[in-house]
Amino acid sequence: MIKFETINELTLKVTCQGGGDQFFTKAGAFICGENYGQKNYQFEKVLLGPQGNPMQAALGQLTRRFTGENLPLMKVMTRGDSVTYYCNEAQHVVVYNLKPGETISVESENILAFTSDCKYGVRFLAQGVISQKGLATSTITGQGPNSQVAVLVDGNPIVLSNVQNGSTLEVDPDAVVCWVGQDPGFKMDLSWKNLIGQASGESYMFEWSGNKRATVIIQPMERESGVNIGMDGGSKGSRPTVQQNQTLGGAVQSVQGTLGQLGGMVGGVTGGGMPMGGPGGNTMGNTGMGGVGGALGGLGGLLGL
Repeated sequence: MIKFETINELTLKVTCQGGGDQFFTKAGAFICGENYGQKNYQFEKVLLGPQGNPMQAALGQLTRRFTGENLPLMKVMTRGDSVTYYCNEAQHVVVYNLKPGETISVESENILAFTSDCKYGVRFLAQGVISQKGLATSTITGQGPNSQVAVLVDGNPIVLSNVQNGSTLEVDPDAVVCWVGQDPGFKMDLSWKNLIGQASGESYMFEWSGNKRATVIIQPMERESGVNIGMDGGSKGSRPTVQQNQTLGGAVQSVQGTLGQLGGMVGGVTGGGMPMGGPGGNTMGNTGMGGVGGALGGLGGLLGL
């Protein structure tokens, strides 16, 4: 049994009782641990993704690379009672318990850890054209009774919710960390003042109206936007500092690197003649892996690689 909790606001404490469980964290986030007996936990780098199916993991990796939502992950496997601790650059940690079927939408850079009862993926947004949020966001969906996720926040978080009262929430997209519930609308307030640099600097907002119910976690530090909508080169929209929107060229290069990695793995397996399916399995295995390589090659062709 795995339990997530926050210690001193800045650290995630993971308590494991009984062993045999696993969870996923941002690579390199471990800082210390305590065992009852000898060390009974192990770290393993996640090459493609947390999905159990290799093809699903590969496609998930390609999607995250293409959208700029890729997160280096490591898997923590437990073999007994232990307590381990994780953090990232003294950022605050918020733990959220997801109900089965409930989804949290969160920037990949703000994910610290999640349990194996969660499904990790990427979803496209129509609202993120002008903000640092980008065109896609990572999603973590609860699929079991122990679905927990730990989120990173710059500073002490603010939590707003209109689930109970149906109020209207307006939040600067560059300050949004994550939300649980419906996606926001996108509201812009542009005028001639923006062109001469005399605007308020709050020209676009995420808006959750009364019929869009959600709980939103906000951080007291704004990302710098990727689009400058003023002619004076002001502080809003000058340059991104945390996570840049993925350009098409960068996405293609990133995906090409992933396809090359997958091609190397497929070549290594086929070269070794890994048997599949019992007697006569060498031929079947090579044919099957060749099909995988052909599928990856076809995907590369579609992307113009």
